[in-house]
Amino acid sequence: MTSHIGGLRLRLTRPTRCARHPHQTIPRRAHRGAATVTLLSSKAQTETTMRITTAIIERARRTANGFKDLELAADEVIASGDAAGAKEIALELLRSEVHQARCVATFILGRLAADDGGALAVLKQRVSQDDDWRVQEILAKAFDRFCADTGYEAALPTIREWLSAASANTRRAVTEGLRIWTARPYFRAHPEAAVALLSPLRSDDSEYLRKSVGNALRDISKKHPDLIRSEVATWNLDQHGVRQVHKLATRLLTTSSAA
Repeated sequence: MTSHIGGLRLRLTRPTRCARHPHQTIPRRAHRGAATVTLLSSKAQTETTMRITTAIIERARRTANGFKDLELAADEVIASGDAAGAKEIALELLRSEVHQARCVATFILGRLAADDGGALAVLKQRVSQDDDWRVQEILAKAFDRFCADTGYEAALPTIREWLSAASANTRRAVTEGLRIWTARPYFRAHPEAAVALLSPLRSDDSEYLRKSVGNALRDISKKHPDLIRSEVATWNLDQHGVRQVHKLATRLLTTSSAA
């Protein structure tokens, strides 16, 4: 007999009845039939994933500037309601040489990460190694999405974990992704917690990261100038990197004082 599953026409093997005991089926034939369906379903799913992936790559390739349509493409994949299928599509897209396609993959993984530790791990371990700056910008957005879906306070252990990661891109995904930090729930009520997480990175080896830290602290200074003044007053400015972060973090404070 045949069955239509997910729009696919599958041939199912009817279980064989035992001659002596007609109410029992012979396990071997039953399992063989189940295996046939599983193989057909797996093959069909793979073909469907590849068709969708190819279509997304062609669509993404046409996006020369901005990320809106790339984000929309990710949302459309998530809207299917098939989290496992969406993850497979994302993993396929990460293999593409088209950076826009990898951006779509990163958006998808960010939407899955709160409920799928594997998706979060791919962001941290694989996407962070991508050498395209645009993918890194989406990684920051994806991490913020994870925090928003998880709850920023509940996400604190992961925030600390990523801030201590070996990859500068992973650390920056946090510092840049959560900007403006004090506009986010939890940090809005606890700006000192944001400053405590950001400040230790003032002497980070990565200038790319230090600039993000300095700009994030400057953002906080708009509503909490005294908090930033108190923090930077404790810094040793002998190091060039620390001086760089200090200059960025206090830019608005200096302007305000001059006025």
